[in-house]
Order: sequence, then structure tokens, then C-alpha cells
Amino acid sequence: IKPKFFKKKKKIPKKKMSNVHNINNTGTASSLLLEDYVRSHIEKKPLKGTGRLTRPDAKYLPKNNHSPFGNFPKGYKVGKKSASPTKTNSLKLSGQKVKVSAQKNWLKKGQGSGGACASTFKGKKPPKKRTPRSGAFKRRSIPPTQFRRFYDRGDLPIAIEHKGTGNEIAWKVDEKRLDYHHYLPIFFDGIREKQEPYRFLAVEGTFNLLQAGGSKIVNCIPQLIIPIKTALNTRDPEIICTMLKVIEQLVLSNEMVGEALVPYYRQILPVFNLFKDKNSNTGDAIEYSQRKRLNMGDLIEETLQLLETHGGEDAFINIKYMIPTYESCVLN
Repeated sequence: IKPKFFKKKKKIPKKKMSNVHNINNTGTASSLLLEDYVRSHIEKKPLKGTGRLTRPDAKYLPKNNHSPFGNFPKGYKVGKKSASPTKTNSLKLSGQKVKVSAQKNWLKKGQGSGGACASTFKGKKPPKKRTPRSGAFKRRSIPPTQFRRFYDRGDLPIAIEHKGTGNEIAWKVDEKRLDYHHYLPIFFDGIREKQEPYRFLAVEGTFNLLQAGGSKIVNCIPQLIIPIKTALNTRDPEIICTMLKVIEQLVLSNEMVGEALVPYYRQILPVFNLFKDKNSNTGDAIEYSQRKRLNMGDLIEETLQLLETHGGEDAFINIKYMIPTYESCVLN
């Protein structure tokens, strides 16, 4: 006999999980900061600060503007000091003046043809020219973003809120009241930033907008394709991994987004086909960095399965057309 004070436990409804994976994109922007710190301080790789000259990938980064309002006109730009002209001495030879530079360009040993003698020695054959590489996986230069221009000008209602557990974005206006047609493409454009604070603000702001957008996001999808394509075409592994996580969050933000992305697979999926097999071959070892979700091959496979699951009937046919090696996770 059960006592009277015994109460039945209420059944807690289980959360509906994704059909493919339990995807957790929270803290993506903070993890990028931690990766930079680990790379520069613990692994002691040459990534110091955020300046363009101290980074190993400085040649790919966009140049900063002269001011928040753009570059100065050519007449007002302070130019570099020109090199001092070489001094020349004039010599008179039979009534003609010949200019001789002050720099002494003497010949070194082995140069010139003076004192050469005949010989039957056969020299080495010139090495064969190697076939040139196509450079399909080579990183491209990152074009400048609209996000940096708008943030430097003070047009974005965001600021960094520093906390003990990590930084967050302090929105000056509620995210649900923003004009998504205007702001969401700007934040998507800033995902290819690699310098702080632009990268943190763009990535964290994008996830915040996708979580609060709801049905507003579906109407903005045509404007998001060009920023997504531009970020993927940089061929930068860090930018591609971040964009893949954003695409996953975009698909899960609303039920209609997956089907709305199907007509744009030809713009998005070519880069997926390039890096689909770029996986870390660890053999029988354990990949301890799985929690960071930086393995490009796994991320692409995960994103393709999400696109197929939420893209409707025509999703698999269009994915298979662009990526012939993809196998369905629904039909099989």
C-alpha cells in the first residue's frame, strides 16, 4: 500500500533532437578566440596580436581603411618618402660627357666572360620543369567586408559585453525588432573577418540573429547567398568551418529555410565538393579535438545531411548533381 503523501513524478517531455546530429553551435565565436590563444601562446606558433604584419596569413587579409569614413583622396594622402636619387659623376671623353653612377657594380667571381678557356667537360643537364599546380585548395585573398565599414562608422547597434565566463554581445535594440533585410546580410558578410573585434561580433551576432529571427529569415535568403559564396571561395579552412556551422544554424532556424536553399545549391556546393574528402587520417588514434568541430570533412558531411533532411524531395537530386560522391542518409 502506497502512503498518501506519495506523489507521482511528472514526466518531463524530451526535447526533439535533429534527425542527423545533436548540433550545438553555441560558443563558436569564443572558441575562435581560444584557438588563437592556444596557437600563439601554448603551441608558440607565430600568430601574435591582430596586426597585419605579425600574422602568417597577413597577405590574405584585407587592408584597413584610412578612416572610418573611407580612404583619403589622392591629393590628401600622406605618401611614403621617396628614395634618395643616386649620385652621378660626369666624365669627359673626347668632348662627350658620360654619366657614371656612384654605386660600384663590380662583377663577382664566376661572372662575366673574361679569362674563360675551352673545355670538354659536360655540365649538368637543366632540371625538368615540374607540371604546374592548379591551386584548387590554395587560399585566396579575403575581400574587404561591409561589416567592418558599418561597425567602424557606428551604424550597427552592438557592443561587446565583457563577462567572467566569456564575452557576449550587448544589443542596443532588441534583435526581433531589427530589419533583417538590412542587418542579416551585413553580419553574414562579416563572417570572413579574421581580426578582432570584427570576427567575434560578426559570428556571435549572426547566431543571435538566427536564433531570434524565426519566419523573417526565409525572406532574406536570396540576399545571403552572395556573402556565403564569397566566404566559401576564400578557401580558408577557418572561415569555411565557421560558415558551415552558420549554414547548419540557418537550416535549423526555420522549417522553410531548407527548401528555400535548394535553388541555390549550384552557388554553394562546389566548394563542398572540393573539401569533402579533406579529413584527418588518425588511424587507430583518438581525435581529441572533436569537441572543437574543426574537421572540415566531417563538418561538410554533417551539413549535407542536414540540407538533405530539411530540403524536401528535390534536395538529394540537386546535391547528387553537384557532389557525385555523396550518399543519401534518408534513402539508404
